[in-house]
Amino acid sequence: MGATLAGALFYRSYDVGTDNMYPDMNYPATVSDFRLDTYLITVGRFRAFINAGMGTQTTAPAAGTGAHAVIANSGWDASWDVDLDPDTTTLTTDLRCDSTYHTWTDTAGANEDLPMNCVTWYEAMAFCIWDGGYLPTEAEWNYAAEGGSEQRAYPWSSPASSLTIDCTYANYFIENPNEPYCVNGTTGGTNLVGSESPKGDSKWGQSDLGGNLLEWTLDWYAPQYPTTTCDDCANLTAASARVIRGGSFFLDAVDLRGAFRYDRNPSYRDGLTGARCARGM
Repeated sequence: MGATLAGALFYRSYDVGTDNMYPDMNYPATVSDFRLDTYLITVGRFRAFINAGMGTQTTAPAAGTGAHAVIANSGWDASWDVDLDPDTTTLTTDLRCDSTYHTWTDTAGANEDLPMNCVTWYEAMAFCIWDGGYLPTEAEWNYAAEGGSEQRAYPWSSPASSLTIDCTYANYFIENPNEPYCVNGTTGGTNLVGSESPKGDSKWGQSDLGGNLLEWTLDWYAPQYPTTTCDDCANLTAASARVIRGGSFFLDAVDLRGAFRYDRNPSYRDGLTGARCARGM
C-alpha cells in the first residue's frame, strides 16, 4: 500500500506534457495524506471476498461504512443494497461478463494475480469496505497518478513533461497494424498486476495507474469541476454515471494520461474496468 503523501496544491486534470493536451489550470485541489493500494484488486483478493460470502444483497455493507474520514456522507448507502446481486451464484455468473476478457474463474488457478474486471461500482465499493478501505475519490486518484504538484503526463513520467510510453511501461493499445496490443498481440487482454513495475510505477509506487484496467472512483461524474478549490472533495451529487480513470489495455496511449477522465453507469460491468482501494494514514 503506497503512502501517498499530500503536499502542495495541484490542478485537477491538468498536466505539463510537452504536447500541451491538458493545459487547464482552473481547478485547484488539495488532498490529505492517504494510502492508495499498490495494485489493482486481483482475482485472488476478490475470491477471498466471494468465499467470505460477501458481495450480495444479504451481505451488503452496513450503512455508512467505507466513508472517507473527512468527507461527510461518503459511505455505503443502504439504498444501494438492491444494486448488488441477490446471491453468490448469480454474482459469479455475472463476473464472467465477457467471454474474451473476463478474468474471474470459479476455481483458483493461473488468474489469481490478474486484475479483477467485470465488477460494478457497487461491488468495487463493497469489496473495499470489506478489505478495510474505501474507493478513492477522483481527486485522490488524480493526485496519485500525476505525482501531486509535479503534474506528470503519465504516472511514470520523469521528467514530468515526458510523453515516453511503450509496453515496458504499461499495457495498452499500441496501434501496431500487426500486433496492436501489448498483451496477447492481436486480441489484447489484462496483464498480471505489477508486470511493468518498477518502470511503469507512479511517484508513490502504484502500478497500473496507466493501462491494464480502467478504475472506479468514488465520485459521481459531472462534465465540469467546480471552480472553487477542492479540499478533500468528492462529487456526491447523484447523477447517471460514476467517474472512472486510468485507461485500459484496450485504449490507446493518450487515454492513459493521469488527466484523462471518463464515466460509466455504476451498474455497468465489462472486461475493461476494475478498481483499487484507498486507506487512511
